[in-house]
Amino acid sequence: MAQLRLLMKQAGIDFLETREPGGTQLGEDLRQLLLGHKHTGMSDDAELLMMFASRAEHLQQKILPALEAGQWVLCDRFTDATYAYQGGGRGIPFSRIQTLENWVQQGLKPNLTLLLDLPVVQGLERAGKRSTPDRFESEARAFFEKVRQSYLDLAASEPDRIQVIDSSLELEDVLAQITTVVNNFLQRNP
Repeated sequence: MAQLRLLMKQAGIDFLETREPGGTQLGEDLRQLLLGHKHTGMSDDAELLMMFASRAEHLQQKILPALEAGQWVLCDRFTDATYAYQGGGRGIPFSRIQTLENWVQQGLKPNLTLLLDLPVVQGLERAGKRSTPDRFESEARAFFEKVRQSYLDLAASEPDRIQVIDSSLELEDVLAQITTVVNNFLQRNP
C-alpha cells in the first residue's frame, strides 16, 4: 500500500485509503469477529454475510461519499477477496456471492485491482513471520491453494481490471511492477 500511496500522491490524486473488512467502526468490529479466533468454526454463510454487511456499511459511510466528492479510493481488498476466500476457499457458489454483490454494490466495481501473487507456501511463510496467524491464516494449505486459484481465475477473466504482480520476486522488483501497472493506469485515466 505504501508504494500505491506514494504513486497517487506523486500524481496529485486526492484519495481515501481504507481496507476490508473494516473501514468503518462497524466494519472494524466485524473484522475482529471475522479474523479473531473467538468464533472459529462459524458457518460459511455467516462469514459471507458478515463480509457483505461490513462492505455495505463501508460503501455507505466511506466509499460512496469519497467518490461523490471526487476522490479516488485505495482499498486493501474488496469483493474479489470474497470470491477467492468464501467462493474458492469455502466453496460457496459464485452465483450466491454475485447476488449479494449486485444487491450491495449495485454495479460498483474497482477500476483497477492489483493481485499480489506468490506460491502458497511462500505466502504462508511470510504471513507467519509477520504476526500470529488470524482465523483465515490458520486454515490448511489446501484452502489457500483454492483461494489462490480463484484469484488467478478472476484475473484471467478480467485481465484489463485485475493485474497480477509476481510477488515472489525481490521487493524492488515487486515495487517496479506495481509502479509500471499504476503509471500505465494513470496515463489511461488522467
